[in-house]
Order: sequence, then structure tokens, then C-alpha cells
Amino acid sequence: MPCVLSVIIPASNEAGYIGDCLRHLCASDAPVVQVIVVANGCRDATADVARAALAAHLPQGWSGEVLELAQGSKPVALNAGDAAAVHPLRVYLDADVTVSPGLLSALGAALAGDAPRYASGTPVIPRARSAVTRAYARFWQRLPFNRTAAPGYGLFAVNAAGRARWGAFPAIISDDTFVRLQFAPEERVQVPAPYHWPMIEGFAALVRVRRRQDAGVRELQALHPGLMAREGKPPLGRAALLRLALADPAGFATYAAVSLAVRTKRGDTAFTRGR
Repeated sequence: MPCVLSVIIPASNEAGYIGDCLRHLCASDAPVVQVIVVANGCRDATADVARAALAAHLPQGWSGEVLELAQGSKPVALNAGDAAAVHPLRVYLDADVTVSPGLLSALGAALAGDAPRYASGTPVIPRARSAVTRAYARFWQRLPFNRTAAPGYGLFAVNAAGRARWGAFPAIISDDTFVRLQFAPEERVQVPAPYHWPMIEGFAALVRVRRRQDAGVRELQALHPGLMAREGKPPLGRAALLRLALADPAGFATYAAVSLAVRTKRGDTAFTRGR
């Protein structure tokens, strides 16, 4: 049976990324794909760049459309994309992510069957330009969360039974964590096919993103406390943290400095690019 997927891409001011995202997506080996770009609250040429990329690269047998929303809201964009989707297998993709050619087919195979399933690829963080982001990313990737199956940041997919686990995307910060925790660890599948997920550049930007991440976790704990029990993340004890720090002192120092700055400096949690 052919791999039939709807791919939903929320994009807010992503003119510099959406073209590359779509070019890689359209190079996928999946035979039937519906691509839905939801340009939301854009003050740049995101929608025009997306239309041009789809016109130039959309494979035969695929369909593609660009929706434009005045409101800049990722949950609203995700819901609009879901409303336009026609296939039961859904892939939710960040506009700055680039997928490998075999990833969509691998996700389709992982989601086959009637049992609820959540799937993602194998994330790869490209080499950052700044030394501080390279050090932070190096250490961050060795933390327990990133050692669990299908962490799903930047890209996750569900089958029809999995999508039935929740209704509309709620107005929360951590939409990806909200979805992942609808599934028990044994219901999550990570396929070997990779995707590239860039990390934001520079210390101040890392602090802004980390502050937003932490706020998202606190929000989920307050609004959906039952979900957090499904995390399945192994604890990071002092001994394990010491081993990580000794293995990469520069990475640990950078990660610790960002964490300290998040706790000691106040700031907003408005959407910002990056991790």
C-alpha cells in the first residue's frame, strides 16, 4: 500500500527557511503526499516563497497549498492545517527543518496499523556557526531526554488512532511535548532516517529559547499534570551529570551558564526561533 501522508508546516516569518524545507520535503521518496504550509502572522514573504517552492519542486501525484492567517499563533496554524488535511497519517513539520529522502516513507511504515502510534525520525543538529551554540548543542544532545525514543522536536507524526488521542491543539507553548505525551513510551517509534534541526545561534538567543521551553513545561505541569507521568525520561542523577561534565567541560559550562541565566534574568516567553 502506498505511503499516503498529509504534512502540515506552520510557518511564521520563515522566508529564509521555508524554501529549503520544501525543497528537501519534495525530494522525498513517498509517492503520495499532501503538503500544507500555514503562513501565520507573517510580516515577510513566507507565503510567496512557499508557493514558489511548491510550484518548482512539487512531485507529480502530490498536492500542495499555502494558507495565510493574519494571527501569528502556532496552535491556530496547526489546527488550520489539520482542517485542510485529507489523509489520516499526519506529519507536523517545523519550517526550518529539512528531511532526508527516505524519512516520509519510513514514518508511513512505522504508523501502519490500527494501534495508536507516534513516530519521528532521528534528529541531527547541523554544525552551528557560533562556538557557544556548538558547545551547548553538544552537551544538550547527551542529556537523558535526547536518549529516549522519538523525542520529536521539529518533526513528529501520528496515525489516525493516534490523532484521535486529542482534539484541537490547545493554546499552549509546548505543542510538540503535549502531543508526544499523549503516547506511552512503548507507543513511540523512532525511525533511523534523519532530519536536520538547526539550533539558534548565540548565548542570549539560547537563554530566550530555554526560558520559553521551561515555561512550556511548567504550563503543561499545571494544565495537564497527568501527561507528565508518561515522559519516560531516565533521571539524571549527580553521578551521571558529573560524568557528562567531565567528558565535556566546555559543553557543561555553557549549558550551566544558560541555565543560570534563565533562572536569574527575567524575560518574556514570546515565540522565538530555535531550541
